[in-house]
Amino acid sequence: MPIEAPLSKHRRNSFLVYIAICVGLALYFVYDGYYNKKFIEKHTVEGVPNATLIVNRKAPSYLVGAAAILGAYLFAIRKRRVVADENELVINDKQKISYDSIRRIDKTHFKSKGFFVITYEKENSGPVDFKISDKMYDNLAPVLDKLVAKIS
Repeated sequence: MPIEAPLSKHRRNSFLVYIAICVGLALYFVYDGYYNKKFIEKHTVEGVPNATLIVNRKAPSYLVGAAAILGAYLFAIRKRRVVADENELVINDKQKISYDSIRRIDKTHFKSKGFFVITYEKENSGPVDFKISDKMYDNLAPVLDKLVAKIS
């Protein structure tokens, strides 16, 4: 039975927080740049807006663009996962590492820092180290247990 480690809630929530911050700042800058009469009067000299008012009028488009880019990236990575099935470790449905090719699993930092490193032999090249972190994936402990059981 395959064990799955989906994209972590920490990573998803971080992107949602960044998106909310970008949108909130954009709304704040729109208010100050176009609707707050005191702010506009303070930052206008002889009918010409100063640098602060110009930034408050131009920044919202960049912030909304940044929020859209973050949202698109979150949408793109939403299905990332690590799956430990019977014959191989599948990472993000793209990279497949057979258990026979795994040479070493370094799990010394798993409890303290939340990551482990797999050293495996790649075809036509030497050994490759691959780091898997709990900041990127949830449910890694059962995946690591299954890896260790399959390698032993």
